[in-house]
Amino acid sequence: MSIYDKLKSLDITLPSVAVPAAAYVMHSRVGNTVYLSGHIAKKNGKPWVGQLGKNVKTEEGQQAARAIAIDLMATLQSACDGDLNRVRRIVKLVSLVNSTSDFTEHHLVTNGASELLVEVFGEQGKHARSAFGVAQIPMGACVEIEMVAEIA
Repeated sequence: MSIYDKLKSLDITLPSVAVPAAAYVMHSRVGNTVYLSGHIAKKNGKPWVGQLGKNVKTEEGQQAARAIAIDLMATLQSACDGDLNRVRRIVKLVSLVNSTSDFTEHHLVTNGASELLVEVFGEQGKHARSAFGVAQIPMGACVEIEMVAEIA
């Protein structure tokens, strides 16, 4: 099954590629490695604002991370000249979770993105990962994730 058949079966339509909010590009390629800039969680087209452990529950954070994975796939598609079937492997995710100092479920929040990437890309979607709690994320977003991928 192609990546696009899998996305269709999951009822996922990739959005337009996000526009940088500051002085950076959305992706950079070195050889066959693509580095995707951090993408913040969005809900209804606006930053998904909140703090885990305060006013956002773990399950909602997982949904935010899943939404980011969809945005990351759109950017990755752009980096692959429009063809996600060129993805050889999702190499790594780095996840920043806007959280209180006593929140300890950053890894569970990030699973929202990780699990979707494995569902879409199969074995090639399994990746290394880091998940951190941070005091704040740009625009007050609850989660931000960056990705590294290998493409053909």
